[in-house]
Amino acid sequence: MRYISTRGNAPALSFSDVLLTGLAEDGGLYLPETWPEFSLSDWRALRGLPYPELAARVMAPFAAPDISFETLKTLCERAYAGFSHPAVVPLTQVDDGLFVQELFHGPTLAFKDMAMQVLGHLFEHVLTQRNERVTIVAATSGDTGSAAIEACRGRERLSVVILHPKGRTSEVQRRQMTTVLEPNVTNLAVEGTFDDCQDLVKALFADMSFRREMNLSAVNSINWARIAAQIPYYVHAALALGAPEREVSFAVPTGNFGNILAAWAARRMGLPIRHLCVGSNRNDILTRFLNANDMTIKGVVPSLSPSMDIQVSSNFERLLFELLGRDAKRCAELMTGFRASGHMDIPAETWERARDLFSGLALDDAQTEAAIRSVHLRSGYLADPHSVIGIEAGRQFRQPGIPMVAEATAHPAKFPDAMVAATGILPALPPHMADLFERRERYRTVPATQNAIKDAVRAALAGGSTD
Repeated sequence: MRYISTRGNAPALSFSDVLLTGLAEDGGLYLPETWPEFSLSDWRALRGLPYPELAARVMAPFAAPDISFETLKTLCERAYAGFSHPAVVPLTQVDDGLFVQELFHGPTLAFKDMAMQVLGHLFEHVLTQRNERVTIVAATSGDTGSAAIEACRGRERLSVVILHPKGRTSEVQRRQMTTVLEPNVTNLAVEGTFDDCQDLVKALFADMSFRREMNLSAVNSINWARIAAQIPYYVHAALALGAPEREVSFAVPTGNFGNILAAWAARRMGLPIRHLCVGSNRNDILTRFLNANDMTIKGVVPSLSPSMDIQVSSNFERLLFELLGRDAKRCAELMTGFRASGHMDIPAETWERARDLFSGLALDDAQTEAAIRSVHLRSGYLADPHSVIGIEAGRQFRQPGIPMVAEATAHPAKFPDAMVAATGILPALPPHMADLFERRERYRTVPATQNAIKDAVRAALAGGSTD
């Protein structure tokens, strides 16, 4: 399998090279040169497999020939061994034809663990083979950072630098990052928004001399391996509900478009997915695009669902590339113009192709709180402020006879204030996090400037303190 950039001016790479490279040198994102396609018998053969083996079989075509199936299976078994639910990604029915797939049973209680735990083992495997080290630099809106830290902490061949927007995550989310004290972990509280953090990370990768000096790599969803490791749970849910003989739809709360892009990828591989529903909060650029072809950046507004407080959705570029018939030149023009002007003029026929598969729903904070209360009263299910937007989108867009699966992306205990306000219930943190608020924190506050981030990365690699 070879990988190409959405902007067409970067070399095609193997899976291992894409894993270590992250962002393409031309600023684009990597996608498979050709998509693997599973037959009906291929899908049927996955039924009943333990989740780690299913994940390895789904990912195997993307990793070949660099990583064998047997190696991938071993890495997936290690990755999911510490998850708290034996099914890893259990399904719960909450309404007629509406199911919730829980993706938060990993060590940091968020869906990012599903891919990040695999990535940690993939990095270790490839870097050991090559006798190399890399510096992971990533931006987080709340959950990616803690998942990346948990996957990479203490690994000899990885240094990890995480940028989070200061004061714009929940306290639980922040402390999950800042209380990890291993010497290979650095946390930076950036005086800005998540979009600022994301832009700063992309600027570091675009600076080729700094990128090579620090041997930078990425673990957020600009890294194709992250998307590949998220495809399996859509397959698992669809098979449990009757695929490939039966169509299934999915509703996904998303800010950076990576999670729902993995569902699109599963469909591209032949999984019978009828419809994909995007759930947004008050930062609703994706829903505005789907409903009115309005891709215009507005100011990021803090919300009850901070992991979705995003206006520039990186993974949308991958979908755009596909909707444009893989016209890399046109994709690059649209993306460059978007970042320059804050608006993207997407051709009507391209928008209509998106509308054939996707729908969008946005809830503001008051609607989110009401939805948490309503779902709990109706079904007894306690959904966090992100997951509940997916559940509400699934409820509104479900079709008769077609199961709708809403992705539950975070444990409600990560957002205690919102849960108490909506339901009066304070969800308990699991035992391994019970003392989270007593642990010492370590992080550095930095301005949202490229030079400040560069200095902080260099200091981290030199062993500088971030207390």
